[in-house]
Amino acid sequence: MIRWRSISASTKKGALCSVFILVLSYCTYVYDYTNPPGFFWDENYHVPSAQKYLNGLLFFEQHPPLGKMLIALGEYIVDANPVDNEMVGRDYMSKVPQMFSFAGYRLIPVLMAWLTAVLFLWVLFLLTKNWLIATALSFLYVFDNALIVHNRGAMLEAPMLFFCMGIILVFLLMINRKRSERALCGYSVLFGVLFGLAFTTKLLGLIMIVLFPAALLALRPHWKQTVLYSTLAFTGFATVFVGVWQLHFSMLTKPDDSLFTYRYYTVSDKYLDLFANGKGASLRYFPLRMKEQLAFGKHYNDAVPRLDLCKNDENGSPFFLWPMGARTIKYRWEHWGAGEQSYLYLVPNPIGWMAGLAGVVLAVSFLLSSICFPSSIKLRSPYLLLVFTGMYVSYLIAVAQLGRVMYLYHYFLPLLFSFILFALVVMEVNQIGGIKITEKHKTTGVLIFACLLLIAHQFFRPLTYNLPLSDESFEKRALLKIWNMRCSGCNNYDSLVMPQKHKN
Repeated sequence: MIRWRSISASTKKGALCSVFILVLSYCTYVYDYTNPPGFFWDENYHVPSAQKYLNGLLFFEQHPPLGKMLIALGEYIVDANPVDNEMVGRDYMSKVPQMFSFAGYRLIPVLMAWLTAVLFLWVLFLLTKNWLIATALSFLYVFDNALIVHNRGAMLEAPMLFFCMGIILVFLLMINRKRSERALCGYSVLFGVLFGLAFTTKLLGLIMIVLFPAALLALRPHWKQTVLYSTLAFTGFATVFVGVWQLHFSMLTKPDDSLFTYRYYTVSDKYLDLFANGKGASLRYFPLRMKEQLAFGKHYNDAVPRLDLCKNDENGSPFFLWPMGARTIKYRWEHWGAGEQSYLYLVPNPIGWMAGLAGVVLAVSFLLSSICFPSSIKLRSPYLLLVFTGMYVSYLIAVAQLGRVMYLYHYFLPLLFSFILFALVVMEVNQIGGIKITEKHKTTGVLIFACLLLIAHQFFRPLTYNLPLSDESFEKRALLKIWNMRCSGCNNYDSLVMPQKHKN
């Protein structure tokens, strides 16, 4: 039995800080997660997909399967609804059945969003080596309104962010303990497994592959370690990738004629013959089923509209506005009477998002300064600054190549990268003007910063938790015109464009 007195002071602090962050993030992410008792945003798609898993019905979707399988797993565990087949005949459900409960369908994404908070804390500790600073900076995630409102639903982003934060944690542990062959083996396998889980949840998780060459760079010039890491990481990834997809294929073995006539599923006769002959779950036909899945994904994305800011109801936004929190999305609203409405609104915590943007700008400035003035500018963590700046920029460049409409929540991954860069920048600052910045100064500064994050979170709290607001109170929260926030029934139009029907 381990005695508390025998545990190191740092471990004790880490345990207490972890519990503290878990309690705080439970209050923001988990408490009363079944509210609202109705669909919002992509739940109209994901809950019907989850019901198809529960009933074994064949269907196609643009996203990889793991996220929707986890949504279905939550309902399977909780079993909060007497029947789970009301939505299997459609891919989109507009109205919630009577007495329907979201307790199961939202459970796993919400729990993973909650646990991401403590993973983020551990990542920050590895970067700062200070539990108090790491805890204060964890408020960036714990009290971010946009992350909270989206990830309290049956969405795919929460599992993806959990796996991606796990990859970052493993990456940092691996480069810190690269000389231990046993640790390297374990971390390499875990890196590949987590990357496979992220990639089979949502394709945007592919950006985490940037950490693979970054790890190779850290392991050089030890070629044996490099080969070992590459082999084990690839093995872990391949095992998870094939395993998740094969589980998906083996679960969905019952074609539903109503779906194939109602929707635009385009599959070959050879593919349908597999199910007629009872071979749909066979691993032998894995390549054929993957081929059909990829073909549908291309077919689906070709039909997704492009961004059109002149549409009055356009919720999408260009990637270059995301760092400033634009454009926000009104997920759901209800009339309460007496001039009040309740909202679920995808709106950022402006303090946190400004800090993230500052982290990116300062990280680039520090890196360029160290290149231009190598003798006078000595960075504490140039390698990590370069890695996470590279991931941030690479993501936005990749997204910029997509022709389809994208939304503010597609910025969640680079947002977390920007939070990490902010933490790195805080640790790099040793002097401002003629004033030397000590560890005590940094601790005081980040504690004040954490209080500002909490205050901003409380200010936007009604929009995060579906609480009633008057139109006047709503307008006070529309801080930037480019956010394009609109109260229900208001005629506020985007400051960048004017919808076509309102042009003179």
